[in-house]
Amino acid sequence: MQKGKKRERWYQKLRNKYRLVIFHEETFEEKLSFRLSRLNVFVLLVSLSVFLVFITIYIIAFTSLREYIPGYTDITLNSRVYEMVRRADSLEQVFRQKDQYINNIRRIIDGYDDQSDSLEAVFNVRMIRTSAIDTIRMTRSEQDSLLRLEFESAERFNLYGQGNLLPESRRRAMQTANFFVPLKGLITNKFNPSNKHFGVDVVSNANEAIKAVLEGTVIFADWTPDKGYVIGLQHAGNFLSVYKHNAVLLKSEGDQVKAGEVIAIVGDSGELSSGPHLHFELWFNGMPINPEDYIGFE
Repeated sequence: MQKGKKRERWYQKLRNKYRLVIFHEETFEEKLSFRLSRLNVFVLLVSLSVFLVFITIYIIAFTSLREYIPGYTDITLNSRVYEMVRRADSLEQVFRQKDQYINNIRRIIDGYDDQSDSLEAVFNVRMIRTSAIDTIRMTRSEQDSLLRLEFESAERFNLYGQGNLLPESRRRAMQTANFFVPLKGLITNKFNPSNKHFGVDVVSNANEAIKAVLEGTVIFADWTPDKGYVIGLQHAGNFLSVYKHNAVLLKSEGDQVKAGEVIAIVGDSGELSSGPHLHFELWFNGMPINPEDYIGFE
């Protein structure tokens, strides 16, 4: 009986009502009053705690404020890192292609002939590939031998494909191209690929203006020890024009120029120059062509 009374008293105390009154300090006027019990206060505190926990979990799970909590990172970090790595790889590949393209342009401007090297490399590769089938014996008819001899004799001195029969792509490009005269003057050294002279030397008065033969973009404009001030233009239709031994360059890399626009001044720069003149080269699809076939300099 005594234990039951104690339990009942404890439960009753939990539900006993209390009044919380707020008075004015000087006038003792009653401002606010609340009827409370121990059970109500306990339920209120538990509810408030649960609410705070829920709000905290929501902020951590669904807002960016969790990034300021030590140990948490941005959920998009991995995707952004992957995208940055992918773009870096793409940029590296593009830069590698650009470097290779610029190196090829420099080789052309410096007059380096890499055709023999490429032919030798192709020959070596073919020798390796055919080493496994060197036991095959093929016979050649007399008519076939005569035809091969005639063709090889006709093309014996045609090192750069400058025969009478032009490829269809080159013929179409030549028909649509309207070349502007870069410099009027006397040609003292003609186009001669066998001596690695891939252009023509035009002698003119000093301080004459050099003009672009076609509309294009400046891809090279710099000083070289042998050729002096050199400027190269990339044109539509896979044409490339190169102007060497200039006194002054009036355009920079990346500039857009129009046909007939002044790009340089005739000079005598470079160790290989013997006087004021313009060394002009015209390339198509990476192969040198004779500028006199398409431009009248005199």
